[in-house]
Amino acid sequence: MMSDAFLALALPVGYLLGSIPFGLVLTKFAGTQDLRSIGSRSIGATNVLRTGHKGLAAATLIGDALKGTLAVVLMGYYGGPHAAMLAALGAFLGHLFPVWLKFNGGKGVATYIGVLIGLFWPAALMFCLIWLATAFATRYSSLSGLVAAFVTPLFLWWFGHPALASLAVVLTLLLFWKHRENIKRLQAGTEGKIGAK
Repeated sequence: MMSDAFLALALPVGYLLGSIPFGLVLTKFAGTQDLRSIGSRSIGATNVLRTGHKGLAAATLIGDALKGTLAVVLMGYYGGPHAAMLAALGAFLGHLFPVWLKFNGGKGVATYIGVLIGLFWPAALMFCLIWLATAFATRYSSLSGLVAAFVTPLFLWWFGHPALASLAVVLTLLLFWKHRENIKRLQAGTEGKIGAK
């Protein structure tokens, strides 16, 4: 009965944790320009980097990832693996569509990594390695996230986690949808590179 209760709570608890806008909160306290008025207008770490504050960008990356990890670990501990997966979905949706920001949130890469840490950490490691390799080769943050996200469901399926692979397909599709403008700019050759303001 207790696990059933946590199963029911997993999605909303995950959503509330995921909707904490670390990038916006940290830059607000630091007194920088509103993130939503610069660069990609996203609240994620890549856009925080465009403010020139590498420390804030790193803190945003960590915060956006760990809120996903916390949601998965917390709900998984009390409600089991199905609750963990629901919490992962909730945290991802919360980051992408936070109620506090009129459902206009981040792109989801850091939170994707965070939920993978909680669900199956080798997949998170794989995601990071592919992101780093693609970023090193192209200097496109958006493309790096897209490539890593595309590979993730295949990686999970290959390692015998079909349920997690199915969840990853959903997360990847959502991530691609949030990056639709980036994809257009990549195709047009106008996408900003890492380190550019």
